[in-house]
Amino acid sequence: MPREGDAAPDISATLGTSDHDPFELSDHLGDGPVVLAFFPAAFAPVCSNEVVVLEEHLDRIREAGATVFGISADAAYSLEAFGDQQGISFDLVSDMSGEALRAYGVEIDIPEQGRYGIADRAVFVLDGDGTVAYRWVAEELVDEPDYEEIIAAVEAA
Repeated sequence: MPREGDAAPDISATLGTSDHDPFELSDHLGDGPVVLAFFPAAFAPVCSNEVVVLEEHLDRIREAGATVFGISADAAYSLEAFGDQQGISFDLVSDMSGEALRAYGVEIDIPEQGRYGIADRAVFVLDGDGTVAYRWVAEELVDEPDYEEIIAAVEAA
């Protein structure tokens, strides 16, 4: 798992749209900070709340020059429906292969729920050079990040 000060791993995945457009993290580095918000499952209550609260803070995050991406192992079409239902204007990224989850050390299994290869709830803020400027990983899957800390990290990046 990358720590603050480490170079952020590049990832390739799919945008959460019915067009299945490719997503390359490297295409978004160099233009300002990037927020990667990993979440376990579209339509789950805590995940829904997390993306809605990020959306509510999006103007402040964008004012600091940052771009936000929500990432989960859900299918692209599921993420598109989830984003539409929640009114999300930032991009959601489908990582069904688990490449991004493994690169960031956030892939988890919950065997008692029959869930394997899902994202732990985590947030990484990358500075304009692609260095991890902030990292938060939930202690419990139901924990949400401190959104003010994320904004402060974006402003400092």
